[in-house]
Amino acid sequence: MSESKSMILGCAGKSLTEDEVRFYRDERPWGFILFARNIGEAGQIRDLVAAMRDCVGRPEAPVFIDQEGGRVQRLRPPLAPNYPAGGALGALWREDKEAGRRAAWLMARLHAFDLSRLGITADCLPVLDVPVEGASDVIGARAYGKEPNAVIELGQASAEGLMSGGVLPVMKHI
Repeated sequence: MSESKSMILGCAGKSLTEDEVRFYRDERPWGFILFARNIGEAGQIRDLVAAMRDCVGRPEAPVFIDQEGGRVQRLRPPLAPNYPAGGALGALWREDKEAGRRAAWLMARLHAFDLSRLGITADCLPVLDVPVEGASDVIGARAYGKEPNAVIELGQASAEGLMSGGVLPVMKHI
């Protein structure tokens, strides 16, 4: 069997097409990522994840997803609760730093629970943007706050919460 290639691929729908299966078998991506278009019910997600891994012959092939909370949350009820955005954790941190850190850890640990039972092994979290005056507000409430220390502490707590549940964190945006 040939080595996997340094790429992560997604798919078009809730199950793999014959063309996708052939392509993945030929190209052997290192991992996969799921988007909202890939999410149906729990059994369907587990089947899709298993099919992706089967194509590359690696049951440990990483499967990624964006599960932050707030508006960027691929799993929604009934698969997972609606979690708050990072800005809510930052607001709590500004009032009580320990409570904010604990909340970030707990929310990430809950994400890990939700994801791992579906076979998803990596979450594109924490969001490490530090918004600055005059820049685009595209991240908005996804950011933990404008204070670098809030982003550092809550990002670290989120990464630790994911890892404690067996899910790898992927820092993003920075």
